[in-house]
Amino acid sequence: MGDPAAARSPPEPGASPLGVITEGVGELALIDAEVAQRACEEVLQKVQRLHGCQPVPNGQSCPVRCLDEAPRIQEEEDEEGSAAARTARRRHQNQAKQSWLLRLFESKLFDISMAISYLYNSKEPGVQAYIGNRLFCFRHEEVDFYLPQLLNMYIHMDEDVGDAIKPYIVHRCRQSIDFSLQCALLLGAYSSDMHISTQRHSRGTKLRRLILSDELKPAGRRRELGAALAAADTGLSPSKRTHQRSKSDATVSISLSSNLKRTASNPKVESEEEPARLAPEREFIKSLMAIGKRLATLPTKEQKTQRLISELSLLNHKLPARAWLPTAAFEHHVVRVPHSQAVVLNSKDKAPYLIYVEVLECDNFDTASVPARIPENRIRSTRSAENLPECGMGPEQRAGSFSTVPNYDNDDEAWSVDDIGELQVELPEMHTNSCDNISQFSVDSITSQESREPVFIAAGDIRRRLSEQLAHTPTAFRRDPEDPSAVALKEPWQEKVRRIREASPYGHLPSWRLLSVIVKCGDDLRQELLAFQVLKQLQWIWEQERVPLWIRPYKILVISADSGMIEPVLSAVSLHQIKKQSQLSLLQYLRQEHGPSNSESFLCAQRNFVRSCAGYSLVCYLLQVKDRHNGNILLDAEGHIIHIDFGFILSSSPRNLGFETSAFKLTTEFVDVMGGLDGDMFNYYKMLMLQGLIAARKHMDKVVQIVEIMQQGGNPGIPSQTGSSQSIPRSSPPPIPDFHCPGSQIPF
Repeated sequence: MGDPAAARSPPEPGASPLGVITEGVGELALIDAEVAQRACEEVLQKVQRLHGCQPVPNGQSCPVRCLDEAPRIQEEEDEEGSAAARTARRRHQNQAKQSWLLRLFESKLFDISMAISYLYNSKEPGVQAYIGNRLFCFRHEEVDFYLPQLLNMYIHMDEDVGDAIKPYIVHRCRQSIDFSLQCALLLGAYSSDMHISTQRHSRGTKLRRLILSDELKPAGRRRELGAALAAADTGLSPSKRTHQRSKSDATVSISLSSNLKRTASNPKVESEEEPARLAPEREFIKSLMAIGKRLATLPTKEQKTQRLISELSLLNHKLPARAWLPTAAFEHHVVRVPHSQAVVLNSKDKAPYLIYVEVLECDNFDTASVPARIPENRIRSTRSAENLPECGMGPEQRAGSFSTVPNYDNDDEAWSVDDIGELQVELPEMHTNSCDNISQFSVDSITSQESREPVFIAAGDIRRRLSEQLAHTPTAFRRDPEDPSAVALKEPWQEKVRRIREASPYGHLPSWRLLSVIVKCGDDLRQELLAFQVLKQLQWIWEQERVPLWIRPYKILVISADSGMIEPVLSAVSLHQIKKQSQLSLLQYLRQEHGPSNSESFLCAQRNFVRSCAGYSLVCYLLQVKDRHNGNILLDAEGHIIHIDFGFILSSSPRNLGFETSAFKLTTEFVDVMGGLDGDMFNYYKMLMLQGLIAARKHMDKVVQIVEIMQQGGNPGIPSQTGSSQSIPRSSPPPIPDFHCPGSQIPF
């Protein structure tokens, strides 16, 4: 067979030569070059007509378009036609983009973080309005996490963003009183930095007034309460209501506000009239803040502690009330503050203090009645076993039982027989097989032994548990007048709950719970709230990426620009208190608390120490946390390290000196607990650091947007001198290494 190239006819003059592949085509039929040329020109003309391209001379390239770009419309060549074509093209392109955006918004990948990002970055009113409607589709917990960002955008961004956010805020305020309180507090805190004339007429101030005016409570709430009060009054015979309505009556909302008291000059305020929905809670918070401000004027810790106990004792006279702790995760009513358990925390200039609060859990705070008051030294007994509450007797039968209830309110209002009957109904169920004149608590002790089932425990387990308990019994701290909080913080939480419940008049109720809170005055907690959000986001990232790092974000309630509440870390003491009380190194202290280095308890505590130390090292690296002295680092009962006090992050530092250059705190004592530089646990620590940093980089946009949004409005709680969001190390000194290189490690 001859050469195929020689058999080709030469192209005609003026025609563009066609590149023909000659390898391996010897057995194929020859292609006529002229036919192929005409076919290519026809295809090219069709493509040009389809995309609106101008004819291109041979030998020149045709402009390339993206496949998802809208096809161009062929119009006449005059000016009016070309202008109409451009308008049509732009409209078609916008429709195409919106259709793709709508598909994203309706997909399963669209989460609350993406919604907040589009709401903040988009300039299209339609997109912002759509995102505002989509907020109703997310779970309440997901939106509540971004509540500071939403309210900050509502205050400081344009009206389109505010109009998109407001319907959701108003809807949630009608549903939840706790959400209303948090919105009112945050709106006040984030609006406080405006000029006074601007602040008075700002959207944030107007929305805050709307929330506090009680206009956003659920419709019909007042009618329901009025009907309940009428039913309660008609259900009592005139002979049994021989006194004025008690402050502690369960059918009346108790208000701490002094302006709701009935006086001769204010006869319009009646006890049956429902006070403002948020008024009791706001007065409760104001009382706690006022105590903190008065404590700051005293010179010594001992004087502050004594004053704190006396102030809380007076506060108990106004409880129970329709008040709650916003840092708790369940609905409840505050009934008592055990004043003798409160302590003043370490602080050089301020006077933060820790209190424990007794609450009664309820199903719905808005509809549940306020618990009745039980005085401290009560004597509660029954005439016979038949009169115990579980017998199902009516109010008239319960009225025959006697009860001595001293009144310590120092007012003219007495307790009625019906009030005492209501208290007895709330007692836990007991057996009725007891004799006459046996106290209710004695019945508990007898029947608990009768109903107990035998439990079989192996002798080996008993010996092992006894030996471990004797080997590492947790030590108690001694009382220190200069640091009264050390003893209270070292006590195990379960032991504290048991001790306070036994001494509480409400402890016998099944819904009784104990909460704790730190009250701070004179400190701006808005930056602490930002740090909590970043830590919570990092915690979620590491859980999603299955990196076993451990951190403990604690809740922050911003009350104003200079006050707030903090959720305490339970069963944890600072490294400063450990060294001062034990006079031991960190490794020796862990051995004292958890046993020898080869015991199971110590190895578990060591693993917890390494995972938490790696987690907080990355937190300090990413947020550039400063002021990491031993008073700001806690050690809990399980061996975890917990960092607190994030007042100096990103570009801020104590007194703006900027002298701290370390990326995070890793002392020799920390390395000794990990087994030294050559130990397996230290290598595990470095591996966790590397995995955690890779995971954080993968989702860093979620972290950065939290900080970026809070910079709106020049919030002084969020440092912005050098751009806080840009300080977060997508690439921050020390430089992040190239993780694609094998064997790369974080520089220490």
